[in-house]
Amino acid sequence: MKNFQKLEEKLDIDFENKVYLSQAFCHRSYLNEHPECGFNHNERLEFLGDAVLELAVTEYLFNNYPKKPEGDLTNWRAALVNSRMLAKVARKLNFGDYLLLSKGEQKERGKARTYILGDTFEAFLGALYLDSGYKSCKGFVEKHLLPHVVEIREKGLLKDAKSTFQELAQEKNGITPTYRVLKEWGPDHDKRFSVGVFLGEERVAAGEGTSKQEAEEHAAEQALVLKKWNNNK
Repeated sequence: MKNFQKLEEKLDIDFENKVYLSQAFCHRSYLNEHPECGFNHNERLEFLGDAVLELAVTEYLFNNYPKKPEGDLTNWRAALVNSRMLAKVARKLNFGDYLLLSKGEQKERGKARTYILGDTFEAFLGALYLDSGYKSCKGFVEKHLLPHVVEIREKGLLKDAKSTFQELAQEKNGITPTYRVLKEWGPDHDKRFSVGVFLGEERVAAGEGTSKQEAEEHAAEQALVLKKWNNNK
């Protein structure tokens, strides 16, 4: 089991309930090899943290950029909360050193590790919210993630497929895309997901992945192709 004391010291955060912190870093693959660990994987915390993150980022952008239109704020938020950006911040905070993974998953790198780190960032926020409330989460996000809004504004960052599809769907159809899990299969340590992307009730495309986020990204990539928006500015 990992010792999270150094991480707490680095972040200047002291969890009252240490189980929340351990669970935030526990990938479902770990439980297959360590069923005795005493807590669940981090996906429920990720679900909670995603909502906390969305609120914290939205509130900051709304309050700090009062003259910017909704479209700009939506794009900036999408660039801040996508998996690549969250993984970038997670790497800077050395979250990768504390991941609880199966031996097989430990060997994975590239996109797979990026998605795991992005999910873990959200799970950590969910754990922090349960342990010490929204104010602590807001402070953490403002300190470690929101400084990147300057980079997004000044340098411009390549949007991921989800962000691009959302922007174009709003521009062309006035609709914000939604994503729904169509199917999931496989053992807990090797889950796969099929996710559909919808405009209203129309299912535009579907994608598969080893996480919901990866499947959503692939669905958005397919939707851009099917809508012939992939060459659109």
